[in-house]
Formats: sequence, C-alpha cells, structure tokens
Amino acid sequence: MDGNALTVNLIGCQVEAVDGRIGTVDAVSGEIGEGHLVVDTGPWIFGHRVMLPAGVITQVDASHRKIYVDRTRKEISDAPDFNMAP
Repeated sequence: MDGNALTVNLIGCQVEAVDGRIGTVDAVSGEIGEGHLVVDTGPWIFGHRVMLPAGVITQVDASHRKIYVDRTRKEISDAPDFNMAP
C-alpha cells in the first residue's frame, strides 16, 4: 500500500486514547522515520490540534474507522498545539 492510500484511509478516523475518545485524524504524514497524525480534538479541548508520532498507534480498526493510541487524554491535551505555518 502506498502512503497516499494510507492517508486517505486514516483521515477522519476517530482517535481513542487509553481512557476514551479524544478526537479525529485531521492529517497524516507517512514520511519514513517521521510519520505522524494531526489530531483535531474538537470541542473536547476547544479545537486543539496536536501532532502525535505514528509510533503511538496500537491498533487500527478499519471497519469502525477508529485508531487506538497508547496515550491518555491528559497526555494528548497537554501536547503542544499543531500550527501550520502560513
């Protein structure tokens, strides 16, 4: 599977922390050695967008469009904001 197919499949998936839902995948980078997800936490923490390394993914449930990560909601909410440079 190429990187573009992976990106299309993951964008919009729900992200589940170890202690509950945290948001949805907003963007994906599949660069070798630097893969990451940009997660939009939505109203849970006021539209906070964070970047998570791909290595925190523990499971992808394609049939239910969910990605499970090995981080708590607190760890994710404490992550720095992801801001795209203009």
